Order: sequence, then structure tokens, then C-alpha cells
Amino acid sequence: MTKRVVAYLKKLGPGWITGAADDDPSGIGTYTYAGSRFGLAPLWTLLFTLPFMSAVQEMCARIAQVSGRGLAANMKKHMPRSVLASIVLLLVFANTVNIAANIGAMAAATQLLAPLPFFFLAIFFTVLTLVLEIFVSYKLYARYLKFLTLCLLSYVVVALIVTTDWMSVVSAIIMPTFSPSRDFFFILVAILGTTISPYLFFWQASSEVEEEIALGRVTLLQRRGASKEEIHDMRIDVISGMLFSNVVAFFVMLTAAVVLFPGGIIVETAEDAAMALAPVAGPFASLLFTVGIIGTGLLSIPVLAGSASYAVSEVFGWKSGLYRKLREAHGFYGVITIATLVGLMINAIGVNPIQLLLWTAFINGLVAPVILTSIMIIGNNKKIMGKWRNGRLSNVLNGLTLTAMVLSIGFLVVFWD
Repeated sequence: MTKRVVAYLKKLGPGWITGAADDDPSGIGTYTYAGSRFGLAPLWTLLFTLPFMSAVQEMCARIAQVSGRGLAANMKKHMPRSVLASIVLLLVFANTVNIAANIGAMAAATQLLAPLPFFFLAIFFTVLTLVLEIFVSYKLYARYLKFLTLCLLSYVVVALIVTTDWMSVVSAIIMPTFSPSRDFFFILVAILGTTISPYLFFWQASSEVEEEIALGRVTLLQRRGASKEEIHDMRIDVISGMLFSNVVAFFVMLTAAVVLFPGGIIVETAEDAAMALAPVAGPFASLLFTVGIIGTGLLSIPVLAGSASYAVSEVFGWKSGLYRKLREAHGFYGVITIATLVGLMINAIGVNPIQLLLWTAFINGLVAPVILTSIMIIGNNKKIMGKWRNGRLSNVLNGLTLTAMVLSIGFLVVFWD
């Protein structure tokens, strides 16, 4: 039994980190808002996001394993330059706004414990993340930050100890309900966008390439192709990460639905969001919430900035990789620095951090279908993928993912007035 557990843990890598990073402050804010605003009604969405995001991330990882390249590098080789430029610009835009939202969320959450000026805290977290990204190995500090994200499991505890009508929960999951309104479809787009986010596509692929480089496969020729065992292990890793991500998301939304929704408390501030943990943490709810937000923020901002930088670097042929030193990859770390600093500047405008989290998720929901379409074209390209091109199940699940995202946007347009 112990040997099996150890063998399983050894398979966990890029997929697990990607899943953990997906529950970033934007995700926590979106799921909490959804539960506080609509109660149990949106819970059914997370029944579908698990197979959807698993299929998308598996496809991204498989493309990288088989081709030996990241997504942008594959697009550069097999797509028109104008299409690639549009995709990378969309990614950089969405990621920069997401970075801004996460910096703002960490600052707002910290204010619950320390009444310091918001922008001072935003500057502090910006500098901290840049120092960690540029001068410390991401794998090294991510190893410790993952322990801070365990605070998210407190949402599971809250849902289990408070009075919860589990029959109503089951009913909300297996019998989807829609509210024909702009607010409902806005949050639906946001849920899909924060769960199936474009930055995760590029991060997953680039992380797979870095894993192979770490194994000594430094040339493209050495990285090309994948064995059946490698694909099998990658799928275990990806599904495990996506399962963890969705379980946390489910309980965050459920906790808000059973704690905040009955009292008519709609999350608009960090203090509102922290209240969801009051049944288990009491006076320590703000502390628990703040630690969780800071942990997920510091874990996810490098993923956001890094995925954008990977894409830009692959387009221009720059040396890239968080495993490289600053002197080896000036352009790569330059993009990371610029994206993070612009994220800080967005917070200077004075946008409500919780509202920015929601709009970030919404923007990701608009951008994701465009990028996903391009990735599906690569995944089905026999010249690139050979025998590992998308199978029927992969195409069905990714097609359903794309359809769901487009339809949610379409319904939002219909009910916008």
C-alpha cells in the first residue's frame, strides 16, 4: 500500500501544480460570490468543469510531451502569424488583469489583519512576487506555498459542520437550474473562465517541457515523442490536479451558499468573503482567509506571469524557463516584470478588488474559447501529434467545453438588457 502511494506521489508534477494554481484569489472570489449571490443554484457547473478542464489540460500536456515544444512555439510553426499574434495578445491582456486582481486581493485580505494603506500592501506583494520569481526557483518555494493553500480545506470543514441540506445539494447538482438574467450568465461565464483559464493551457505545456529538460532532454530532438507510460503518468497527474482544484472550488461555493446566502450577504469586500469561514474559525476567520489568499496568490502570480512570458518568448525565440538565471533569459524575465508591474498599476486606479476578481474571471471566459479552438487544431494535427493526436473522447470533451463556453457568452448577450 505504501509503495503504491509513493509511486502515485511521484507521478504528481505539472498537473498538480496547475490544479493548485487554478484556485487562485480570482477563483476563490468568483466561487464565493456565486454561492453568496445565487445559493446552491450554480453548483451544477462544477460537475461539468471537472471533465472539461481535465480534457483541456490533458490535451495541452500531451501536445508538449509529443512535440517537445510549448503551445506558442507550436502555433508559431503551424499557424498564420496574425492568428498567433492575436492569441498571445489576448493571453497577455487576460493574464495581466488577472495578476492585478490577485495582487489587489492579497492586499485587501491583509488589510483585515493590518490596517495599512492598500497601495502600500499592493507594492509589497508586487516586490515580493518579483523577487521570488526572478531570484528563487519556483519549484523550491512552491513546495512550501502549497502548505499555505491547505487553508482552503477549511471550506470543506465549514460545509461539513454547518447545517447543510444535503438532499438539496444533490438536487442542485443533478438538476441544473438557470436564472434567465444577465447576472446569472455573467457569473456562469466567470465560473467557466476562472476554472478553464487560458493561462493554465500555456503553463501546463511549458511546465511539461521544463520537466523534460530537468531530465536531461535539453534538445528538441531529445524531447520529441512520448512513450505510453509517459502519457499514462501525465494523465494521472493532470486528472489528480484537476480533481483537487474542482473539489476545493465546489466547497468554496457550497460554503458561501450555506453560510452567506441565507442571510442575504452578497460578497462585495474581502471582509464579506472571510465571513464564510466564521462557523469554523470564529474570530480567526480573517486570519484563515488572509493566509489562504496570500498562499494562493503567491503560488498563482508566477504561473500567470510565467505563462504569458513563455508564450511571448516562444514567439520571439528567446531563451525561457523559470529554471534559468536572470542573466540567461533577460527577455523572459523582462516580460514577467512588466506584466507584474502593470498589474500593480491597475490597482492604482482604485478598482474594488472583489469586483476586479470577478471581471478577471469574466475576461478569461471570453478569451478562453478563442485560444482553445487553436489548441484543438494542433491537438488534431497528425503531422505534429502522430499516433497521439486527439482521440474521439478528447475531441468530444473539448468540443463540449468549447460549446459550453460559447453558449454561456451567447446567453449573456441575449439577456444583457
